[in-house]
Amino acid sequence: METSDRVADEERHELSGELVRALFHGLRVGIYIVDADGKIIMVNPTAERLLGRSAGELIGADSHDLLHRNADGSPIPREDCPHLAAVSANTSVRTDEAYYTLGGGGLIALGLSIAPMRLGKEGGRGGAVLLYDLSRHKAVEREQAAHLTALERLTGRLWLMSEITTVLASTLEVKEALRRLSRLVVPRLADWAVIDLLDQDGTPRRVAVVSRHAPGGVGEEAERPLPRATAARSPLVRVLHGAPALLLGAQDLAGLDDDAICARSGLLAEIEATSLIIAPLGTPRRVLGALTLARCGPSPAYDESDLAFLREIAARAGLAVDNAEMYEQQRRIAETMQRHLIAPIVDIEELEVAVRYRPAPPGSQVGGDWYDVFRLPGGATALVIGDVMGHDLQAAAQMSQIRNMLRMVAWAERTPPSLVVGRLDDALPHITDGLMATLVLTLVEQHQDGTWWLRWTSAGHPPPLLVDDDGSARFLEEGQGLMLGTGLRTDRPDAGVRIPSRGTIVLYTDGLIETMEAPLEVGMNRLRMHAGSLAGEPLPYFCDELLARMRHDVIDDIALLAVRLPWPPDDRG
Repeated sequence: METSDRVADEERHELSGELVRALFHGLRVGIYIVDADGKIIMVNPTAERLLGRSAGELIGADSHDLLHRNADGSPIPREDCPHLAAVSANTSVRTDEAYYTLGGGGLIALGLSIAPMRLGKEGGRGGAVLLYDLSRHKAVEREQAAHLTALERLTGRLWLMSEITTVLASTLEVKEALRRLSRLVVPRLADWAVIDLLDQDGTPRRVAVVSRHAPGGVGEEAERPLPRATAARSPLVRVLHGAPALLLGAQDLAGLDDDAICARSGLLAEIEATSLIIAPLGTPRRVLGALTLARCGPSPAYDESDLAFLREIAARAGLAVDNAEMYEQQRRIAETMQRHLIAPIVDIEELEVAVRYRPAPPGSQVGGDWYDVFRLPGGATALVIGDVMGHDLQAAAQMSQIRNMLRMVAWAERTPPSLVVGRLDDALPHITDGLMATLVLTLVEQHQDGTWWLRWTSAGHPPPLLVDDDGSARFLEEGQGLMLGTGLRTDRPDAGVRIPSRGTIVLYTDGLIETMEAPLEVGMNRLRMHAGSLAGEPLPYFCDELLARMRHDVIDDIALLAVRLPWPPDDRG
């Protein structure tokens, strides 16, 4: 059909040439014009292509009878047709979805707009009908929705990965970190999460089991050592022996029993998994365990993108486990080294002595906190507590040097304490550079009248605490002098006090009284209160309970030295 056929009535309806060019050459949507009765008087090529009909078939035809249908293809009663009603009422109408018949049979869903227009010199009513193919728009919408869904999924996974990274970095306690990880992936990525770690001898140990129905964990009965499994067909065993992450679908699971899947764990029957991913926890050097995630029932099966994502999660968890194990190993080495650097406490027949050392939880290095107890010629017993600034091997080495030199100077000078500490301070620049330290040196000795006396001097260290048997306690704040290593010449003071019967002397480092938030005075008041309430307890219990009550928000190592006088002969009962 020629263009002239489509516009045969152009002059009769007084349509301008510009309008015709716009209709037939400028628009990418279908358009046809109807008169007041719904008869088609003009049609553009796009409308022909959309409807599968030629202009000759359309022009002059009743648009309602030829084109308008219900969604099921049935005719629409003329009196119910909104398109005819709009033309008749000379109003505009927009329909999101209308169904038209195609020239070759069948229906097409179209979006359309009808706008009123004047036709001819007499001003007859008519309407312009614009058509567009909904299938293309819906395809674009579906594509946009798919992109949006993919973007939301990616964003959610990035947030989840960020949360997991934060959780794994928030604690160096392996089991707690893995339990937190399990609670993060359930239910966002799985209905069940199971984590197994390998012990030093290669035995798998179940450390975390979390279910969608028990997000806090299913209890310690499910977290237990597993029998050593060697079945080659077991996916878990293969992963623990170095195989890459495995994705198992419903068909894979149908051919495997509980022993093969979960290494004789007895858990598969309870899970009733329909899709499973087992990913190794490890580093490039070794496999440390496995992360098993399961989906059940109506949950969608895992796909390759899930496998890649969970492989990354398991790799990060493996690094966290490896770091935690290395930290724990270093901490044990450091603590052992610290204990060996500090001289063993000798038994003092006339005195009861107890010592405690606790490293700060965040640290894994040896530090400079130390204590010492030794006898001097003449019968006095020297008690020392000290703290070298720093928290590394250098501080530990300097602590050992100070301790050994103090013993030598005390043996040579013997008394008073201020003279011993002064000689030590003078010697420090000749044995080490840049050393700064605090300490308290006390001498406990019995006079001829049977009374016990304490003499001491402090080099910038927290004051000793004297606890009476009746529960009263006070800090011995006299005898304070400059810390060691300042390079300043100073006269160091001595102080002395009579020790009451069954009195307890408590020497400590500042880690016992310091907290992140409270002033130092608050920690000292807590120490005095708790020590007083424990005055009648046996000395080992006294020390343990004092540490337990004071050890909150610890930010430094703690060294504690407690000495108690024996019962007087008249009071032994």
